[in-house]
Amino acid sequence: MTTRPPSDDRLEPTANGAQRASFLELFFDLVFVFAFTRISARAFDDLALEPGGTTGWHPVTGGAKTLLLLLALWAVWQGTAWTIGRYDPYHLWLQTLVITSLVCAMVMGVAIPHAFTNHGSTFAAAYVVAQVSRPLILLVASHRYELRQLKVRMLVVHGVAAVPWLVGSVMPTTPRVMLWTLALAIEFGAARTGWPVPGLGRSRLHRWRPAGEHLAERYQQFFLIAVGETILISGLAYSARSFTPARTAAFGLALLTSVLLWRIYFHRAGRILAEAVAVAARPAAIARSAADTHLVMVTGVVATAIGYELAVEHPLERPEAAWIAMILGGPLVFLAGRSRFEYEVFGRVSRSRWIAMAALIAPAWVFLHHPLLFSAGTAAAILLAVAVADARRAYRRPPEAAAPPF
Repeated sequence: MTTRPPSDDRLEPTANGAQRASFLELFFDLVFVFAFTRISARAFDDLALEPGGTTGWHPVTGGAKTLLLLLALWAVWQGTAWTIGRYDPYHLWLQTLVITSLVCAMVMGVAIPHAFTNHGSTFAAAYVVAQVSRPLILLVASHRYELRQLKVRMLVVHGVAAVPWLVGSVMPTTPRVMLWTLALAIEFGAARTGWPVPGLGRSRLHRWRPAGEHLAERYQQFFLIAVGETILISGLAYSARSFTPARTAAFGLALLTSVLLWRIYFHRAGRILAEAVAVAARPAAIARSAADTHLVMVTGVVATAIGYELAVEHPLERPEAAWIAMILGGPLVFLAGRSRFEYEVFGRVSRSRWIAMAALIAPAWVFLHHPLLFSAGTAAAILLAVAVADARRAYRRPPEAAAPPF
């Protein structure tokens, strides 16, 4: 483990935060490649791969449970990324923090397929250790009063949230879902309101100066992990059986969709988030908003990956409603997040985004009567139209500068 200890062994915020991702952060991201495959495997169980198996509310409740686990993974990744963005990534204390989060995320990933059965305690315990250890390590490593006060508030909030996490892990499925949802609501709500604790007050978000370059790079990397999941699981599904023309077409559409997701995300706005943070009147506000936006986009990409795996497995079968929801809903959620992202960077939303989202919603009922390959091709065509519209708008024009509304 490479370290670059400062003259003082205490961990303090750097002047501009970390500007580039360290190798340890990239190593940390590899865990989420594995965790996303477990999310996809669990979603397959929830969506009942066999035709006729998705009747009733099972796909809805199962999908909600999978989303709950994805939100927990995101909370661990985002909390670690934001922390590294404020401190020296080569400091021994911070590397200890990252490695702790890495181990916990790996344990969570292993437990995901059975998080609501016999591995609930494993998942919850790993999550709680990841969330509680972060402010605890920072509290021990820092000696500045205002920083210690913030970490105390964070430690109190995560400590309170740990109760429903741990209690829920030994409860039956329904109360477990309710308690874990409550725990996440406490943590997400506290993070967005300054970690309020009675008697200790709350922090002021506008005082935080985010390391825009570092955060932008980390969001880009995490998004690429999600897009890579589309390639990975569709490739695994395709290689597991015979290469029929229909399955080959579905696999080709999955590859095309992955390229289009990458292209749409990185078209200008995805490349200049750091610039937008730098010129924003309230940089902390745009950084926080971009975090929520990337969660929406990543959720859409993961759903798209699941949908195309279904398409590769059952290209010519009459689809279930839940399958159509993944095939069309994934790109829809991604485009909704990408539209908000465009607004955060430029203060406006391209018309092509709205048209594409309407095109994904309007004929959804028709696809229930056609092979799943038809839905996959339609979704890919709509994304292709968005990418072409982006390219035409930018053709022979100077790059648009960031103009965030914050």
